[in-house]
Parts: sequence; structure tokens; C-alpha cells
Amino acid sequence: MTVENAASPFVQPAAMLLAAGRGERMRPLTDIMPKPLLKVQDVPLLQHHLQSLIAAGVEHAVINTGWLGEQIPAYFGNVFAFSPNAQKRQQLSLSYSQEPAQAFETAGGISRALPQLGQVFWLAAGDVYAPDFQFPASAVQAFAHSDELAHLWLVPNPAHNPRGDFGLVDGKALDLPADDERPRYTYSTIALLKKALFAQPWFEIEPGNPQGLRAPLAPLLRRAMADGLVGASLYTGRWVDVGTPERLAQLNQPEHA
Repeated sequence: MTVENAASPFVQPAAMLLAAGRGERMRPLTDIMPKPLLKVQDVPLLQHHLQSLIAAGVEHAVINTGWLGEQIPAYFGNVFAFSPNAQKRQQLSLSYSQEPAQAFETAGGISRALPQLGQVFWLAAGDVYAPDFQFPASAVQAFAHSDELAHLWLVPNPAHNPRGDFGLVDGKALDLPADDERPRYTYSTIALLKKALFAQPWFEIEPGNPQGLRAPLAPLLRRAMADGLVGASLYTGRWVDVGTPERLAQLNQPEHA
């Protein structure tokens, strides 16, 4: 890996990594370990993101925890680095946003962590394998100066999601009606978001989610799409939603090393 983005004069924002889910479809593996700690090629799923964030020059990540969540800070601690003697620019400071075992879903979890995040932040799910994604600083700069509230990375539809999630036209993500024949793509779970998306008129939950309310992210994104405020890019690098033991086993075959 390189740290080419770290040389950019534009400071990378913090990242939020989603790691609170129960991982029901991964049972029995997730009966004793949170899904983001399951290993792909001897490396925890979540660590692939941490490595890419360091390479991109990101300095801080917030990880939300829920089911068996105490295992995640116990494994990674407060600083992640490639080696014990790594220089500061090759380190990623970590903080945690704790949720109960049932967790708050994606938007509810983001809202809980919001006080630890800046006006713009990266988002990625800890159970998605995307080792080639570079978290480009150039995308952050363009997004920060746009009127977009979110920018999503979409991927070609995998076999388990053949209909896809959103359309993509002229750099905008679209919530296409069911009878629209334009192609749809799958949301990769990687995005750039602005805090403004998690406030009125888009969102009802108070920052910090003091009441512990559950809320999914997709309806929020669809509301913003209706006003043309969600951009999107197509990502064609390696990407797997590691949602079943079979997909995990496939990734751990020698040809994926």
C-alpha cells in the first residue's frame, strides 16, 4: 500500500466504521465473535478498512460496537498501525461508540456517534470486504464543496442482490421506481456523509441519539435523493458483502490470497 493520499494538502476527515450488528446469517460463527473480527486471509474483516484508511491519510476512525462489542476494542485498542514502531502518519487513532447488543441500526448508530465526527466523514461497514478501495482525498474535497448531503459508492450487482438498490445518472444516485428500466446498482456501504443529513428536515433523532432509537439509513438517503442531494460513483474493485459463512469460506480460498 501507498500513502499517496496522505501527501494531499486537503486533510482527510474521520471515518465511521459500522461494527455493531448481530450477524444472524453468519451464525454459528457470530455466536462467539462479532462479524467484523472474522478473518479473511488471516486478517479480520475490519482490519482491511483500517489498513486502507491509513494508506489514504485518514487519522481517526470511530467504530460503533454492539453484539459482543467488547471484543473489538480489546483486539484493536486505541491506535492501529502497520507495525509497533510506525510513525504517526502511519497510525490510525480509534475511538468507540457503544450500543446495546441489539444495536440502533445504521442511521441510529451514526447518530449516536455523531458528536465524535466532523461536518464531513467517511462511512464503511465493517463486514464488507473491499481491500482495493482507496478512500480518495480528492473525492472528499469535491464533496465538501458541493451541495450534496451524501456521496455513495455503488457496485455491480452481486448474485444475492440482482435487482440492485439505486440508479446512477450523471453522478447522482436515484431512487428509481419499480417499473423504471434503467440499470440499478448495489450500495457498497462505503460513502461520504455530511452531518447536515442527520438533522431536520431529513432526520428526527437528536445528535448523540440519547434515547437509543433505532433507524435505518436507506429511507434517509431516499428522502435526500428526491431533492437531488445524493451523488454516486461506480466502484468496480474487489467487493464482497460477507453476509454468509459460504461467502467467507469462498474468500478464504487460496485463489483470493
